[in-house]
Amino acid sequence: MTLTPEQQAEIDALRASPKPTLRAVSEGMEKHLYVAHPVLDHGFVRVIDYMGDDAAICQAARVSYGRGTKSVSNDEGLIRYLMRHWHSTPFEMCEVKLHVKLPVFVARQWIRHRTANVNEYSARYSILDREFYIPEPSALAAQSTVNNQGRGAVLEGAEAARVLDLLKSDANRAYDHYEEMLSDTAPDGTPQSGLARELARMNLPANIYTQWYWKVDLHNLFHFLRLRADAHAQYEIRVYAEAIAACVADWVPAAYGAFEDYRMGGATLSATAIDCLKRMLKGEQVTQETSGMSKGEWREFMGVLG
Repeated sequence: MTLTPEQQAEIDALRASPKPTLRAVSEGMEKHLYVAHPVLDHGFVRVIDYMGDDAAICQAARVSYGRGTKSVSNDEGLIRYLMRHWHSTPFEMCEVKLHVKLPVFVARQWIRHRTANVNEYSARYSILDREFYIPEPSALAAQSTVNNQGRGAVLEGAEAARVLDLLKSDANRAYDHYEEMLSDTAPDGTPQSGLARELARMNLPANIYTQWYWKVDLHNLFHFLRLRADAHAQYEIRVYAEAIAACVADWVPAAYGAFEDYRMGGATLSATAIDCLKRMLKGEQVTQETSGMSKGEWREFMGVLG
């Protein structure tokens, strides 16, 4: 993980000057404020600010003033009810703002979640650092033969070494040319104008790191985590989702517990799948051919049943 001296100085100054407040405070989230949690080789996630807590979700659901109820068990029961019945608005009352440093190709996946506010580092205005995501050997895998957007067996030996060498050499060569195009002096020493930054950046590889501030409400953050912290998500975005999930679990423990139970640990079954399950419980031998499901649906159904 790499923080610039300016970023580290900002973090140190902010953590050294706590301020009193009358707003709702989550003790669990306070420990994450301004702390940069490392992700991948140069990336990180850090909480910049947050609003609300478990009590705020209950308060919004009851549309009341104050805490509404003094019973923690009642609040947890209400939150579980809201999660179970797919209520969204009460969870939208909580928000978090994150500072994330991530590879560009991960950012392009991430930005598909269009229900957040994003401000990204501008390579039109500033020069990107020479920092690239280079996978650990254990993360280098062949194309899956089953899933067109997944990975298969891990590459080993000479093949893994060849791929890593290509990734490193291509990234550094592209950055060398990036610097050369930006420079006001040619390699032979003659003066030149230097290409505009907004044009020179187009030669950079997708594994270079960018940064952004990402602000999202809890409802839409749960949707992001449900997809990106899932075991089937791409590893490089999943590790970011897992780092964020650890912060959320401390921020709103009751809401996160319900989310784990109903979204991450639960399953949604189609009417056809429920019918098959009922038939199985009656002792009928149901197969893919007699289920009414496609091969893909049946495979997923069997995965749910274990």
